[in-house]
Amino acid sequence: MTKDQSTIEKSPRSLDQALRPESWKEYVGQSGIKENLRILLTAAKGRNHQPEHVLLYGPPGLGKTTLAHLMTKEIGANMRSTSGPAIERVGDLAAILTNLASGDVLFIDEIHRLNRTIEEVMYPAMEAGVLDIVIGKGPSARTVQLELPPFTLIAATTRISMLSAPLRSRFSGGTFRLQYYSDDEIAEILKRSAKILKIDIDAASLKEISTRSRATPRTANYLLKRARDFAEVNEEKLDLKTVKKALALLEIDEGGLNQTDRDILSIIVEKFNGGPVGLKTIAASLSEEEATIEEVNEPYLMQLGFLERTPRGRTVTAKGREHIGADTPRSQEKLIS
Repeated sequence: MTKDQSTIEKSPRSLDQALRPESWKEYVGQSGIKENLRILLTAAKGRNHQPEHVLLYGPPGLGKTTLAHLMTKEIGANMRSTSGPAIERVGDLAAILTNLASGDVLFIDEIHRLNRTIEEVMYPAMEAGVLDIVIGKGPSARTVQLELPPFTLIAATTRISMLSAPLRSRFSGGTFRLQYYSDDEIAEILKRSAKILKIDIDAASLKEISTRSRATPRTANYLLKRARDFAEVNEEKLDLKTVKKALALLEIDEGGLNQTDRDILSIIVEKFNGGPVGLKTIAASLSEEEATIEEVNEPYLMQLGFLERTPRGRTVTAKGREHIGADTPRSQEKLIS
């Protein structure tokens, strides 16, 4: 492997890390959450106490991990990162907790994927700072209690409903839901990203990308990098025309919908007269998994007002029909009027 090849293979990871905000000032949006966290951390520092445990939740790509890094930097601590799926056994969790130093931050991503047995081990660790380990089996089994150094758990999840109530209640520092971003906020994030990546791009092009980014910074940065790649490979100036061609190649339309999003709307309209139709039927028609449609596609379609969930199934709205160029049936016209 040549030196150039090694640099190319490592660059995607380096780029993602470089685009991550390094200070509260650089972190755009989520103003309410930032203020709450600022107060929590400042008060803890003022009392010389360890900050309490915090739970961050919301759709992927909104900045939960970045907030965890900023909180860690704010209190001058070291962060140990892991994820729910990586902690398979109680022993895995015990190894992580006993290796923490005093004042460390433990960040667990996808915490909803912890199994219930491991969750129960977390209760005393979060609440009393101790780890209960059972040694042996049967009548000879005994419990050993290990005292843990003071630490702060910051957890992130996209499925807060999958966390048990006892675990959720132990995040005494607060539970915060991240919101989708406005187009102006996304444009500001893209402006910063373009500067870091040394991309020469005008405001109109940034606005075009921001309106198609599904109100998500991660998606916005992805589209910016792909537009840059398209311009470089085709030796074109990165202007509005080039950005539109790049996004068209990615099959991202003016509303940020991809081909699967449009297929969902089209199938419901063309095959089922606009609905209602069940999720299982839609998934079978698309040869797609139900979970993918429900967790990836539907939230954005519903956010735009293109799709509705009813007790009888999914229905495409008049706005959704208009987006894909379908006529509104008379039955729905009466309801709209």
